[in-house]
Amino acid sequence: MTRESTLACAPPAALSDDEVARVGALLYRWTGMIFGANKRYYIERRIGVRMARSGIAEAARYLDFVGTNPAEREALINAFTINETYFYREEHQFAALARQILPELIRTRRPGDLIRIWSMPCSTGEEAYSIAIWLLENWPLVDAYHIEIVGSDLDTAALAQAQAGRYAARALAKLPADVVERYFEPERGHRRKIIDDLRESVRFTPANIVDRATLTGLGRFDVILCRNLLIYFDDDSRQLAASNLFESLNSGGFVCLGHSESMARITDRFTMARLEDAIVYRKP
Repeated sequence: MTRESTLACAPPAALSDDEVARVGALLYRWTGMIFGANKRYYIERRIGVRMARSGIAEAARYLDFVGTNPAEREALINAFTINETYFYREEHQFAALARQILPELIRTRRPGDLIRIWSMPCSTGEEAYSIAIWLLENWPLVDAYHIEIVGSDLDTAALAQAQAGRYAARALAKLPADVVERYFEPERGHRRKIIDDLRESVRFTPANIVDRATLTGLGRFDVILCRNLLIYFDDDSRQLAASNLFESLNSGGFVCLGHSESMARITDRFTMARLEDAIVYRKP
């Protein structure tokens, strides 16, 4: 058994109620996500792995360590992020992007103008690459404009996977077979790697939607896909995230949320738009 697999099998940490609450408070402060006492086993499993990797046997000492060590904080955040995704997830929003959103945006643009699209969170890359593939396949004017796609996530390990562009069959299951053949090269073990031209057309960079300082260098976007993230936040974190999304949009820009999320329940700064393919939110 390798050292990595041994660590992955590390026993759950035995945390006191106060230590569980302390972990939850740290993660909330760093990410905006809620991890309460009802997630005790989830917390203890992941803390146990990080303690084993750090060589620290006492939970209290580990929590002191992670509070002062930026590299370990990053690793702990990575351990708690949720990366459930696949290509063409909620594809009706990609249809709205090609059939309604982009045609609306280019009414005031000229051919060759820049259009910026942000996938946040992008997870392991499927979200951002799906945008690129969908537009290549379904938007006839894709080559007439300068389309910049940026993928961001809090999870730096997920971003590394996104940049590598290697995927198992499960991630590709929703893609038509001919699309897989055009954009993915076969590798060993039924895995595929996204072709270099497509991989290089998407830029990946870390960002935290509840930390404005990590967003300012990204500039503003015309379209933001922020899907299935706000469901992990409480009201205060949602308010902060919505404010940061608003500030990250150009005037007239669009936000797409997940199917169970609603900006109207968070803020009145956006205008809801019922498009043919999706409900989206627009910055006036």
